[in-house]
Amino acid sequence: MLSAGRTSPETYLQMWAALEHDDYWQGELWDRRKSGEIYPKWAAISAIRDASGTVSHYVGSFNDISERKAAEERIHFLAHHDALTGLANRHSFESRLEQALLTAQREQARLAVLFIDLDRFKTINDTLGHPVGDRLLQEVARRLQGCVRASDIVARLGGDEFVVVLSHIIEPTDAAAVADKILKSLAEFCVVDEHILHSAASIGIGICPADGTDGMSLMKNADTALYFAKERGRNNFQFFTAAMNAAASERLTIERELHAALQGQQFELHYQPKVIANSGRVCGVEALVRWRHPGLGLVPPLKFIPVAEETGQIEPLGAWVLEEACRQLAAWRRAGIDNLHMAVNLSARQLRSPELVGSVRDLIARYGLREGDLELEITESVAMAEPETAIDQLHALRALGIRLAIDDFGTGYSSLAYLKRLPIQTLKLDRAFVRDIETDPNDAAISTATLEQQRAVIMALDTTPG
Repeated sequence: MLSAGRTSPETYLQMWAALEHDDYWQGELWDRRKSGEIYPKWAAISAIRDASGTVSHYVGSFNDISERKAAEERIHFLAHHDALTGLANRHSFESRLEQALLTAQREQARLAVLFIDLDRFKTINDTLGHPVGDRLLQEVARRLQGCVRASDIVARLGGDEFVVVLSHIIEPTDAAAVADKILKSLAEFCVVDEHILHSAASIGIGICPADGTDGMSLMKNADTALYFAKERGRNNFQFFTAAMNAAASERLTIERELHAALQGQQFELHYQPKVIANSGRVCGVEALVRWRHPGLGLVPPLKFIPVAEETGQIEPLGAWVLEEACRQLAAWRRAGIDNLHMAVNLSARQLRSPELVGSVRDLIARYGLREGDLELEITESVAMAEPETAIDQLHALRALGIRLAIDDFGTGYSSLAYLKRLPIQTLKLDRAFVRDIETDPNDAAISTATLEQQRAVIMALDTTPG
């Protein structure tokens, strides 16, 4: 009547064998209280024999071990699960991943690892506090579990890093479908303590066996793919390829040696002439920075400029470019080469810097530059990122006699209402609009409309990288 039905038959067999052989057994049993509650107990049972050696009865003592069992289960859970989200932790994940890989290899099946990193989680955590951040992580864990099958693995590796293992996928597109589902789920807002939070994510995908057959290589490659997802604007997913791995290795080398390059004077300026089309006269030059690496040779700007921007090295590099260009213009003037203006590109960080106007003023005084000698170029996307700041900075620079230009015009989503407030003298149409201007009526119409709307001088330069 009080049997819980949970104790295994093997346990009862061992119990009776011990009592028959040793007259004593102790071990764990599951029983049922009169209330119907099932509970674990530790039992010690002794066989009592009469003078003839026959068992006359048994004496048992029992201890309720419910609390101890609960504590053991909690310890076991914490050893294998993340305390905040309840997902598998790193230790448990690595073990389960290796088991899943063995199964995939044995069955010659595909398996996908999705490395997931929340976008801008640190901002939420820092501005709204860790309790809000923790609640957001718990909600992310819940949504991730809702996007996959019960047989798949969902784990939190730490911080805002999660990983999902999809077993028995047929094609890589199956992993893409799940990744897309996860992105859409995480992009939906959630409310935490009256705060409306929007949390997107970036996902890197590694496929077994194409991208690795062991846990370490597969995770490394999925992490590499995650980095490329972030490079492509976040809130997207990317698959790993060998080309990604090579590019990531090259980027690490560039990031590591970029600071030393500035200190070691490895940068140089190349000057692209600006020519007045109807006369052929050179009216100015644009300063283009190049990195002459002692081992890699001439490194193109498209490879080191984005890294410099991300690591903050773009500010000292941009300051060096600006001063070197002004120094060169002054040197040419002393050599009798006059009537040229120098164009220099400004990065987003430089444009936002409160020291920009003061440093330009100092350079003008140091190298004796006249009004119109120096032209500063910013891209359309930089101008529109923080338009009010850009307007204030550009007006202050214009007051110093600096010429101003918008580069790559037409590639962003700028408002003409903002553009007309910028004190610019030059619009440089993106190359895509002027390449086929003589044969494509659409390109001709866009160029003509820009001329009429802005009443600005447009220099259509063949903008090589940099």
